[in-house]
Amino acid sequence: MYGYIAKFLAWLAQKIGAVVLIALLAVTLVAAWIYIRESREAPARPSATTQVLSAERNRLQLAQAELERRVASFREEIVVQRQRVEQAERVIETLRALESWWDRIWGNPEQQKANADQLEKMHRLRGDSIARLEFLVGEIRRSGWEGEGLEISLATIERELALATEDESGPLIYVERAWIKIRVWLIAGVLAFLFGPTLWALFLFFILAPLAQRSPPIRLAEEAGALPGVGHSRVSVEAALRPGDCLRVKEGFLQSSDESLHRRTRFVLDWKIPFTSLACGLVELVEMHNEARADRRVTLSNADDPHVELSLVELPVGGALVLRPQFLAGVIHEREVPLVIRRRWQVFRLQSWISGQFRYFEFHGPCRLIVAGSRGVRAENLDAPASEPGPVRRTNQDGTIGFTPGLTYRPVRAETFWGYYRGMNPLFDDLFSGRGVFIVQETATGPGGAARAGRFWSGVWNGVLKVFGI
Repeated sequence: MYGYIAKFLAWLAQKIGAVVLIALLAVTLVAAWIYIRESREAPARPSATTQVLSAERNRLQLAQAELERRVASFREEIVVQRQRVEQAERVIETLRALESWWDRIWGNPEQQKANADQLEKMHRLRGDSIARLEFLVGEIRRSGWEGEGLEISLATIERELALATEDESGPLIYVERAWIKIRVWLIAGVLAFLFGPTLWALFLFFILAPLAQRSPPIRLAEEAGALPGVGHSRVSVEAALRPGDCLRVKEGFLQSSDESLHRRTRFVLDWKIPFTSLACGLVELVEMHNEARADRRVTLSNADDPHVELSLVELPVGGALVLRPQFLAGVIHEREVPLVIRRRWQVFRLQSWISGQFRYFEFHGPCRLIVAGSRGVRAENLDAPASEPGPVRRTNQDGTIGFTPGLTYRPVRAETFWGYYRGMNPLFDDLFSGRGVFIVQETATGPGGAARAGRFWSGVWNGVLKVFGI
């Protein structure tokens, strides 16, 4: 119980660490991209915040200038109104000096009436000017208060503008802008990283895989033909080269050989499939010819992995074997008879598109194939009468080495979702029926094993190999 909890916590910590690393890397790269892009553009281009603050500062400065102009006009008008008051008071004093008892008795009545009207007019002018002066003084006082408010606001804007200008060149502003720019995509990517593999596995297992099971099976030959003979698998295999035989083998599998054999380097297994030979490691092979009149012997073994065992598969005349070349360690055939490898494409089949395998390699006899398998190689024979459907055998797809073309073959969904989801089994098992032989390795941990299915690039490479039947 504690072991499962520890594994879950380790998995959770790994996921959280990966998410944090992805987020930091994405934000950092976008922030650097924004900085580089803007540094190459107009150097004085302000940000949106700086533009708003600059516009507000310009507005306050215009309002301040307008206020100063208005106060100046008020002061000029005060001077004019004071002059009017003084002039009206002088006229009033002059007219009051003319109002003596002598002038009221003996003076000109018309002149006295004109003086009275003029005196009333001067009083009214002085009163209007005094009222205007009081209004102007009040306006100047209110303008002073308004000017103080504008100065305070302008000082605040200047401080904010200075801070914004300083922050524009700092790294935090670019990080913030990068986060705003990519946060939706980043959150979607994190959700896809956390839940995408599970959803994809559910889709493959419960929707796509059943379609492959319902599609027609593949049968590459109508007749079973001559069946191959599969020898017992051993850590080392001793093969006899009859007179005229030619052996092409990977150098790492050659343990010992008779000295009388003629040796040379064979760059690829077959020049008709150079890329396949390169992908399977069937390059720079050791080629041996037996030109003597007696048999010569070679001993083959895997020098790098002691868990790999070899088996000698003999294809008679008229026999054929569909083989995944990555399990091939070497081939023995008559030197005068070329090795026949037929490529069988199955492009227009639904199960090929679903399972991802479009090509099959068919080796034709007479020849002997040295195949390598993890923990051993085993052959299973199916012999169904013509009138009966016969037995159906399921095997792990990663463990399948080859099968005779007369067998009916199709991929079927793995037995349990949990085993597939945890990488213990591939999505498909191989299902064989009919009359023939199929060859498997004892444990599916070899070249296409599920043990490497969790590794991304290895999984991609294995998928490419599977498409081309390798």
